[in-house]
Amino acid sequence: MEYRLLGKSSLPVSEIGFGCMSLPTDSSAAAVLVHQAIELGINYFDTADIYQGGMNEEHLGRALKDRREDVIIASKVGNVQKAGGPGLDWNPSPEHIIRSVEKSLKRLQTDYIDLYQLHGGTMEDPIDDTIAAFETLASQGKIRYYGISSIRPPVIREWMLRSNMVSVMMQYSLLDRRPEAACLEELLEHNIGVLARGPVASGLLVDKPAKVYLDRSEYQVAHAAAAVKQVSNRERSRAQTALRFVLEHPAITSAITGIRTAGQLEEAAGLPSTPGLTAQELRILRDASPENFYQDA
Repeated sequence: MEYRLLGKSSLPVSEIGFGCMSLPTDSSAAAVLVHQAIELGINYFDTADIYQGGMNEEHLGRALKDRREDVIIASKVGNVQKAGGPGLDWNPSPEHIIRSVEKSLKRLQTDYIDLYQLHGGTMEDPIDDTIAAFETLASQGKIRYYGISSIRPPVIREWMLRSNMVSVMMQYSLLDRRPEAACLEELLEHNIGVLARGPVASGLLVDKPAKVYLDRSEYQVAHAAAAVKQVSNRERSRAQTALRFVLEHPAITSAITGIRTAGQLEEAAGLPSTPGLTAQELRILRDASPENFYQDA
């Protein structure tokens, strides 16, 4: 496994990160998968306080209890389950962040979280107050670093200018190339690591039937998937080709992929042994799925 420093931090993050939202809901099965991931070289595990109502953090904490020094744990805060119904409320207040970290630490069975992320963000947030809350937690040793998980370029730019964040998690794939024009180069210049989620576009680039995705028509999705298949081979599967495309951009620190099964884990963790994309293969992929753009960038 290859490792890359996450932005300005001292965290060496595996180029394939484990997206824990897809973890099995059975605690024992989740632990087996997490332990296998560690043995295969994955050291970055990403969860959130709202995943499975907090149970995701509990499962991860139980699995990592005796391996804490071997891994990097990332969690998120800001979304709150609506009382008595489906949906989420947004709460970026310092009070909520300070309360929530204590609950996450308890569920994760750890004294500190390596990377604590704001799980969204809007221009209407009390940004300076929110940043101050993260800084307080860092000074107390409850978190090592902080970042945001957002696809809103104006919010990302404000945090870039006003905070000491080390990372941004954002959706990025061959089908979602919006970050390229919006902010990847700027983040690279500021040495802020990018954690790319959704690298296989919910499976549409691998084995799922084509359907409308963002601003891509069903035909365009099918065309992109066909290009991925075209440049894949016995040495590099379609999923690995999709991951290679994401990691090709120098701003990307790690591709965060949801893992449910041992087979998916072995395929993702096997990426370092696969051949890189050639210039011709990259051209085929980019031509098949040209850049798209955020509406508010």
